[in-house]
Amino acid sequence: MSTTWTSDSFAKINLGLNVLHRNENGYHDIETGFCFLEWRDTIRMTASEKPELVIEGNDEIPSDSSNLIMKAYYLLREFYGLKGSYRFKVIKRIPAGAGLGGGSSNAAMALKMLRKAEKLDISDEELLDIGAQLGADIPLFIKGKTAIGTGTGTELKPAQIQPDRWIVTVYPNFESSTPLAYANCTPNDDRLYSIEKILTDIPVDEWEYELVNDLEQGVFQLHPTVGNFRDQMKEFGAEYAAMSGSGSSVFGLFEQDFVALSAYKNFIDLGYQANLTKPLFQPDFGVYILD
Repeated sequence: MSTTWTSDSFAKINLGLNVLHRNENGYHDIETGFCFLEWRDTIRMTASEKPELVIEGNDEIPSDSSNLIMKAYYLLREFYGLKGSYRFKVIKRIPAGAGLGGGSSNAAMALKMLRKAEKLDISDEELLDIGAQLGADIPLFIKGKTAIGTGTGTELKPAQIQPDRWIVTVYPNFESSTPLAYANCTPNDDRLYSIEKILTDIPVDEWEYELVNDLEQGVFQLHPTVGNFRDQMKEFGAEYAAMSGSGSSVFGLFEQDFVALSAYKNFIDLGYQANLTKPLFQPDFGVYILD
């Protein structure tokens, strides 16, 4: 019987996002704070005659060579060689196009699974370099630690910024375009406080006055519903609420569990996908053999 490798693939949110300036190559330098949600996909990997990807739970996500998992597989094979071919099965729960990094998280875990299954002599830094070629968020999930992200988001400084708050996250049932979000924002590198300063030195109950996501303004113009969700999160009792990344998901931080649970249930009852993450949550990014 062939070995089945398994791992959980967790979502992230951006605790604030400053767009500092636009570079000549068209990419933007940013500063952001990454933390994790209990929202997770499950990935299973087994040896097979040819590379294959099966997506369960979302028929709209492509399973061909355009998927980040397959791109990660072929890139690792190109640079380091692989002895075998593999079949990946993803049980998908994290919404796509939601600003939650689901595809990047999947790709990062696929790289870690392949490294372990093939016993490749590849350091984390080498794996990070491969991941960065595929997507700006992938290095975050390879490291698996909360961090301040700078540059295009791939330069990571470890920081203990997982909020000591309940996190309610809701997906408004439509995707947001990252290129359009950046095209409709105004870069600004003149800030009173850095995001790192805010997240590490300023209490959560004051974040509402200091912490921003610069991509919100443009996305709210394109999709007013996203702004309405942020306002709704505050009405439900969130101390701080914002869009994650380039959207379309919105999250809120809650001090009291029953208030967070009520907000979560309200979104579910309204027909939206939502998640409730406990305070100081720490994800397990390990790769295991399935018994």
